[in-house]
Amino acid sequence: MAMAISSFLRCILYIYSFFAFLCLYAHEVRETTEIHHLHHTHIVQLSSLMPSTTCSASTKGPNREASLTVKHKYGPCFQSNKDQLQVLNHTEILLQDQSRVNSIHSMFSKNSDGNKLGESQATTLPANSGLTIGTGNYIVTVGLGTPKTDQTLAFDTGSDLTWAQCEPCAKQCYNQKDPIFDPSKSTSYTNISCPTPLCSQLTSATGSPQQCSDPKCSYRVRYGDGSFTIGYFSKERLTITSDVVDNFIFGCGQDNEGLFEDIAGLLGLGRGQVSLVQQAAQKYSQFFSYCLPSTTSSTGYLTLGKGNEVSSSLKFTPMLTLSQGPSFYGLNLIGISVGGQRLSIPTSVFSTVGTIIDSGTVITRLPPTAYNALRTKFRDMMRNYQMTSASSPFDTCYDLSKSQSVSIPSISFFFDGDVSVDLDKVGILVMLSQTEACLAFAGNSNPSNIAIFGNEQQKGLEVVYDVVGGRIGFRPGGCS
Repeated sequence: MAMAISSFLRCILYIYSFFAFLCLYAHEVRETTEIHHLHHTHIVQLSSLMPSTTCSASTKGPNREASLTVKHKYGPCFQSNKDQLQVLNHTEILLQDQSRVNSIHSMFSKNSDGNKLGESQATTLPANSGLTIGTGNYIVTVGLGTPKTDQTLAFDTGSDLTWAQCEPCAKQCYNQKDPIFDPSKSTSYTNISCPTPLCSQLTSATGSPQQCSDPKCSYRVRYGDGSFTIGYFSKERLTITSDVVDNFIFGCGQDNEGLFEDIAGLLGLGRGQVSLVQQAAQKYSQFFSYCLPSTTSSTGYLTLGKGNEVSSSLKFTPMLTLSQGPSFYGLNLIGISVGGQRLSIPTSVFSTVGTIIDSGTVITRLPPTAYNALRTKFRDMMRNYQMTSASSPFDTCYDLSKSQSVSIPSISFFFDGDVSVDLDKVGILVMLSQTEACLAFAGNSNPSNIAIFGNEQQKGLEVVYDVVGGRIGFRPGGCS
């Protein structure tokens, strides 16, 4: 009898121990899950995603001679206090952004090899974001001429030619904040003659045939949204903060029409021979970096040159050359994670079409398969928030009228070279109003279209272009 009772007690003890183990295991799993959740979510105050009327200049960024401040065209850091701040029109921005995307996709679909990528073999400017050439571009202020006059230009990694509106505006100039550049008042200005080998070389670089005008070398550039600039190829002194680039070839625009407004022109940072990167290669070693401001009311920087050292926290991935878009910078995107969980997307989804990084495209465009996986996971992790109607190109939007803050999952991109880039929280949601926010990504309509890493997702990151080294680097918290 005693032995039976003893066996019974042992069974009870075993059962108790087993359930205690299960409870402890469940607790540890729950605790681990909660810790994982905390590490891979962002708590964001909605007010921090809304425009402010006060400029908050960044204290971060390289303190070097060739460094410019980057600002948002519609933010208080660009517009003076006496100006009435223009209200961002999301519909207009996104329509213009789509025009640029369509233009890029058209460029890469001209032949069957258009999307194939192959491996390619410090001055700082503050960056501002504006609406020009069909995009939400960022702007910097440089000096042009002798004596120099300040000119505010949108900078674009997908364009080569730098141009500015010029007096006497032979046909048409739009309104800009800075005085229009007057070459007759500069002692360092010279026209490039035509016909000459240099003129022929320059016009071929812009994709248009050689044109002569009295006998000046002419250029014509048309952008994806229908905007265009026509004028003369010229040489002038370019001043970047305190640095000087002499005999800089630029377009002196005499007929400039379209959606430019307020800014003086464009600073080309593409890979072509007339870009600033190539023209100043001896001075800056084809090395530049930028950090796009996190909000319209803060600032970032654009820096030319490497400086004394490169931050050890930078993660570099190979820079790729694109056969159909040689002005663009290519990347090898291989994966995406949401909330710390890698999505099940075959790498071939990305490698088949290729990826570019573009400062002039606003919203990141992904192959449909990749975007669908991203959207599905994001919606699952945001299921506690009420969804609302779609607002093209966004299809994942939320009514946050009852919230002052929102918990959003982290999103990371994975690139070739074992590089993971955690996107800044400000580049995950876009606020369409004070109460409506959308996932700030879009899927390409055609699976064969190239992917584009847009500027909304680059915000807050230091992005480094080492053209000679054939690599692009990323560092979080670059200017926030």
